[in-house]
Amino acid sequence: MREDRPRNLKEMLSEAKNTSELMVDLAYAALFYNSEDFSEEVFRLEGRLNDLVFDMRTLAILAARSPADSEQMAGILQVVQDIEKIGNAANDIAKIVVKKLGIPPELLQDLPAAEEVTSRVSIYPESELDGRSLWELDLPVETGMRPIAVRSGSEWNFDPDPEDVLREGDVLFLQGPPEGVAEIRELAGAPPLGPGEGSSDAVVAGDDLSELERAVDLLIEMKNLSEVAVGLAYSALLYYDAGLAREVVAIEDEMDEMRYRIERWVLLSAKRIEDPSRLRGVLHLATASEAIADCAQEMVWIVEKGEEVHPVLSAAVGESDEIVLKLTVSPGSPADGRTLGSLHFETETGMYALAVNRGGRWTYRPRDTFALRGGDSVLATGAPEGVEPLAELFGQELEEIS
Repeated sequence: MREDRPRNLKEMLSEAKNTSELMVDLAYAALFYNSEDFSEEVFRLEGRLNDLVFDMRTLAILAARSPADSEQMAGILQVVQDIEKIGNAANDIAKIVVKKLGIPPELLQDLPAAEEVTSRVSIYPESELDGRSLWELDLPVETGMRPIAVRSGSEWNFDPDPEDVLREGDVLFLQGPPEGVAEIRELAGAPPLGPGEGSSDAVVAGDDLSELERAVDLLIEMKNLSEVAVGLAYSALLYYDAGLAREVVAIEDEMDEMRYRIERWVLLSAKRIEDPSRLRGVLHLATASEAIADCAQEMVWIVEKGEEVHPVLSAAVGESDEIVLKLTVSPGSPADGRTLGSLHFETETGMYALAVNRGGRWTYRPRDTFALRGGDSVLATGAPEGVEPLAELFGQELEEIS
């Protein structure tokens, strides 16, 4: 194993999880910006993930000293395999841009509205970001964009601390609302994006794609659901929650149906356009999104079968750079009766609602218009710094959730 990689299995699992999730974020960003640079970042991360996967498999095999150890390590190896496959799916999405497979302009218009966008910016010398710490900059408050990784040359930091200082030449990766991208670029001293950098050259234009427009809506939903499925899968492992595991299985079944419908609509649309090959990107994206959900389903088989989860696995999930937290809204708390939008949920806490359970039914990725009620169980994910403001919002003491 190389010296620049984590030495123990828990750290490796945590970094591999973070790496695969960043790859998915960057792959969708490559589509939105029609950026081969974003795709190259995905390909670069794939090499690092492959190294981590190899080392984790080696350590897991060496650690199995008895039949009982082997059973638990089998669960870890399953998750390792699924993390690798999620990275492969992200790689496939990134190739849509590089291979110019064709993406409808409707998809590019809708991607920002799907969820947050991922942005990448190089830090220019003597800019507002050069030489300042993340704590001093307070980017989530000032711009709405939260740092998720920093690359310095070939070195990656997937869990940037507030004390970390940004330097000239660093590449900063962030997530947040699309309107925050221009402000971040200005602070970094980077030139503004040109008019062609949010649209694709490899699009299907001027053709009758009424059926395909409906498929685009499904693609956006598949993107969101695949990300929810992965988040719920990690939560099921962390909390050993069979109910969450069943939700993951239900999402995967729904994703299968969505892919079948997209295939049908693409075939119907292909008859109306001169070059049907330009629709390959749609099929490619649907397949990759479904593959991510498939991986989420495979992860939760341990919980579904009632098998014991190795403590290393749950610890790695709990210690990744984005934590998953399950909190209940207390009656009469600031959140009771308020919509997520009016609470400014993401900007105030730095976390976002992955799902809400009300009366035994889950609502995935609730929108800003969703009103919380006392007794709702909210599954939220984000930076650890968001735990305290979220607990306050929900009317809970930190001691209750530690």
